[in-house]
Amino acid sequence: MMEKQKVLCNKCGRELKQINGILHEDGLFVRKDWGFFSEKDLQIHKFNLCETCYDLMIGQFAIPVTVEDKEAALD
Repeated sequence: MMEKQKVLCNKCGRELKQINGILHEDGLFVRKDWGFFSEKDLQIHKFNLCETCYDLMIGQFAIPVTVEDKEAALD
């Protein structure tokens, strides 16, 4: 039997809610493959943020994120 993989927020450390191995809470899941013109050449960075930590992060942006309604984007 496979053990469920915990999904943790990298900022606050909280475990995102899962039921029977299925996430029942959304978050931001990032994977960045760094290229040659960075100080992280050929490294892969991954992190997760819960929705609360995501909101705190984007609240500090100088330029707000663009928000679109998903249904309107399908038109």
